[in-house]
Amino acid sequence: MYQILDEPASKDEIQGRDDIPQTLEEFTAEVKESRSDARAFAVKLRAMVTLLEQRTRTAKIQEYLYRHVASSSIPKQLHCLALRLANEHSTNANARLQLPSAELVPYLVDNSYFHFVLASDNVLAASVVASSLIRNALRPHKVVLHIITDRKTYSPMQAWFSLHPLSPAIIEVKGLHHFDWFTKGKVPVLEAMEKDQRVRSQFRGGSSAIVANNTEKPYVIAAKLQALSPKYNSVMNHIRIHLPELFPSLNKIVFLDDDIVVQTDLTPLWDIDMEGKVNGAVETCRGDDKFVMSKRLKSYLNFSHPLIAKNFDPNECAWAYGMNIFDLEAWRKTNISRTYHSWLQENLKSDLSLWQLGTLPPGLIAFHGHVHVIDPFWHMLGLGYQDNTSLADAESAGVIHFNGRAKPWLEIAFPQLRPLWAKYVDFSDKFIKSCHIRAS
Repeated sequence: MYQILDEPASKDEIQGRDDIPQTLEEFTAEVKESRSDARAFAVKLRAMVTLLEQRTRTAKIQEYLYRHVASSSIPKQLHCLALRLANEHSTNANARLQLPSAELVPYLVDNSYFHFVLASDNVLAASVVASSLIRNALRPHKVVLHIITDRKTYSPMQAWFSLHPLSPAIIEVKGLHHFDWFTKGKVPVLEAMEKDQRVRSQFRGGSSAIVANNTEKPYVIAAKLQALSPKYNSVMNHIRIHLPELFPSLNKIVFLDDDIVVQTDLTPLWDIDMEGKVNGAVETCRGDDKFVMSKRLKSYLNFSHPLIAKNFDPNECAWAYGMNIFDLEAWRKTNISRTYHSWLQENLKSDLSLWQLGTLPPGLIAFHGHVHVIDPFWHMLGLGYQDNTSLADAESAGVIHFNGRAKPWLEIAFPQLRPLWAKYVDFSDKFIKSCHIRAS
């Protein structure tokens, strides 16, 4: 029996057969009826289990493919919102206000204020981050939020925040094309992104080729599909590595991703002694939730590659993007940005074999030795790729992060966690209602 079960079932043994039991009940009935010997029993069992494994694998891969499509596509409601706001921008002078107004401009470089930076091309997501940040601030009049967006989203973003002011906080909306530094000469991250896109399209073969692979495990296929997501090659993701150049007059900022919700006053982050480090971040290898908080460098970097193995410890704790304190003064004294770009080039030279996806792996490398670990209260992760987090635990965190595919603005969001995000959306707003954006 063991000898037969150890041998893999051949294709001929499975394909085209309609006599393989579909359930344990059918299998037991057939064995009883035929009074099979040990060999026949093992052969029949092997065929049934192999068939069920194949079907389970196919179903899992289909689920991963559907999730990939759902998470990579722009929902029609968000597309509608952007179009309506762009139209409002072109027809309504009140939607084209200078943000901030002229008398508030000096505060954009005033280091006595609390400066937050948000890079996003998603108006609805940006509105939730801004609203949750300011509604929970104890001193909103001292908060400055710098919103960076791309050229196509600039008009809708400006229209939204012109028509939905968050006074007394100061909101700046700026397109990348407004930064002189970004529009003059060569920007290393843009060159790397263009090359990465070309290599990725050839190397990955698209979602069809990934799903058609019959040898790789479903979780490997899921990771490869995730690597195809447009957000992993988005300038909004890469822009954080240029914060010192984008904000040359600021000493310290807190950088926020657009899939987070702020649930407490974040100004005490400025009181944290960074001890000369550049990046204040939450570690992701310690915590009660083993599913989320079990990430080490080996979770992101390919340690079978000699270049990675030679330079890093696979068991070293990783940290998270999403809510980070950046000491820009300390950053300017380092070669972090240069290190980031050099490793991007190395990854391109190696056909993307140093890591598989995202901006976190090169960030882990570039900020290596420059990270100050902060209390996990400030950043709870994983609300976008697993629903093991209880509502009570999520409500007790300072910032919750919907990292993963199940973003709260998508239909695939986890229904028990989505209300934590949705409570910062005004569903009675005329733009929200006209685009049929609903609470559930």
